[in-house]
Amino acid sequence: MRVATWNLWWRYGDWEARLEAITRTLVGLDADVIGLQEVWHTEDNSAAERLAAALGLHLAFAASPRPEKWQQKIGDPSVGIGNAVLSRWPITATAEARLPAGDARDEGRMALGTTIATPWGLLPFTTTHVNSAWGQSAIREAQLRGALDLVATHDPAPFPPILCGDFNAAPDFDEIRALSGRRVPLVDELVLLDAWEFLRPLEPGWTWDRRNPHVDATNEPNARIDYLFLGIAGPDRLGRPREIGLFGDEPVNGIWPSDHFGVYADLDVTKPTGDVR
Repeated sequence: MRVATWNLWWRYGDWEARLEAITRTLVGLDADVIGLQEVWHTEDNSAAERLAAALGLHLAFAASPRPEKWQQKIGDPSVGIGNAVLSRWPITATAEARLPAGDARDEGRMALGTTIATPWGLLPFTTTHVNSAWGQSAIREAQLRGALDLVATHDPAPFPPILCGDFNAAPDFDEIRALSGRRVPLVDELVLLDAWEFLRPLEPGWTWDRRNPHVDATNEPNARIDYLFLGIAGPDRLGRPREIGLFGDEPVNGIWPSDHFGVYADLDVTKPTGDVR
């Protein structure tokens, strides 16, 4: 089973050409479940609906209640922003969590939780997008705690839970280390596996990369800030990652699809034979 996460860079730049490049990229990726962030929507249209139709996938969407930060940047108050989940299989339940802003401006950050009825059992899949400012590590920690609270509400399922998204923090930041148990866990007894670190610990895996001209224009350093965090697989190995990589990391007909690269992982769905230690 292939799962993926991607920040779509909302409606910035030549968004129509970028949406075509995004669509072509996702068609080529052929993922089964995709978490999307910075998804634009209007009263009668949305990037999520257009992608779901093009890919033939089920859709869940959570709109931000405070899109003003983004609207002011493009001067269009009619365009909203949110998170989405696309799935090859039915989405049987959804839940939303409003994430705290602390003493910073409330940017309406959200987490979207879903339960997906895969052929191998239920998959709890949550996507989120947290604050981006360099000095907001403590706010991101509180926001990721809110996202984990949503993850923790899922009923027990054959698959361990997945939390993905744009966390706007490098692997050595406190909030990321807490997710994987290198600090006191953000939610008691809920520790997740960084799939990239599990499979490619010696590779940087930059998803914010100055090769991309949209990133180069920010004058910010390369970083891995987009993640697939997984619950630890049990003895049957359902949900254990066995392959991981980047996508959206090249232009499509000269168009860079987003300012972020996406991350995909292939997960085990068959039970092993013989003893499992």
